[in-house]
Amino acid sequence: MNARASRLLEQLSAEGVRAALVTKEENIRYFTGYTGEGCLLILPEKQVILTDFRYVEQVSRQALDCECVRTRAGVTPEGAVASLLQEAGLTKLAYEPYKMTVEEFQGWQAALPGVEFVSLANKPEVLRQIKDRGEIDSICRSAKIACDALAKLMGYIRPGMTEKEIATELDYYMLKLGSEGNAFSTIAAAGPNGSLPHAVPSDRPVQKGELLTLDFGAKVNGYCSDMTRTIAIGKVSDELRAIYDAVLEAQLRALAYVKPGVNCKDVDAVARDYLEPLYPGAFGHSLGHGVGLFIHEGPGFSTRSEAVLKPGHVVTVEPGVYIPGLGGVRIEDMVLVTEDGYINPVTAPKELIKID
Repeated sequence: MNARASRLLEQLSAEGVRAALVTKEENIRYFTGYTGEGCLLILPEKQVILTDFRYVEQVSRQALDCECVRTRAGVTPEGAVASLLQEAGLTKLAYEPYKMTVEEFQGWQAALPGVEFVSLANKPEVLRQIKDRGEIDSICRSAKIACDALAKLMGYIRPGMTEKEIATELDYYMLKLGSEGNAFSTIAAAGPNGSLPHAVPSDRPVQKGELLTLDFGAKVNGYCSDMTRTIAIGKVSDELRAIYDAVLEAQLRALAYVKPGVNCKDVDAVARDYLEPLYPGAFGHSLGHGVGLFIHEGPGFSTRSEAVLKPGHVVTVEPGVYIPGLGGVRIEDMVLVTEDGYINPVTAPKELIKID
């Protein structure tokens, strides 16, 4: 039993529960290191991964402290879990309701008629919010790959290229530099498409006088990075330049406020209170989100958040201004909260970069 699984069972034991069924891929990886298909049963004395023939050897390579039950005809995951709970004398099972369909849950209930199901809620995700040294190392390596890829891309972009071409090349650079894959679908949005915070790269050519927003991230050991830079294609108007300068100032103000003990909604307010008088209603999303094995985790910087920053949190700081018909600007870094402040592993320049 590893320390992460033990911490989860400690929390559950306060509710009289001593077993957990984990089905979310990121959570299975967090507790075991295993990246294949199947589910994980955490018991007081052991962890058991239930999977089929295709992944049995993978379990033995990735999850050395776990037992493996091979499912097959006549040995279903539900039946195997029922047997394991009976052997352990347990009648309560915590599960992840947000990961199951109603039909799947009904199947589990039918297979375990004497078992009481209790929601895991977000306990695994809360545990994942505090990163250890190994996790932080992977995130920092991921951020370096993304920054290096952007530096290479700057020598590639030219007016007339499409958003798709630029996004594809950026993805290629990240892979070539060692990324396991994209942390999320890369965004490349130029000109009027820049007013769409989650724009999908299109066949539209980028043109001189436009801003191009690039939002992207790499992945190392399953851990994501996330960054955004907005660059100028040729000379841009004073209006666009003013928007860029305002977003940068808002981000710098918010970054200066990041430290342990600060309420996340207060960090959001620092950037929002600066931008709202200048561009009313143009900054409509939250200031940032946690990053880890999944690209959007807790805690988050938002107007509703009651979370307090702690050492080990990894959170993005990404204010933006979006004006339909004109374009948009977003600048994003990813900070690692320390005992006395933060570390920013995103080293790409933030002064407005110009591509002639």
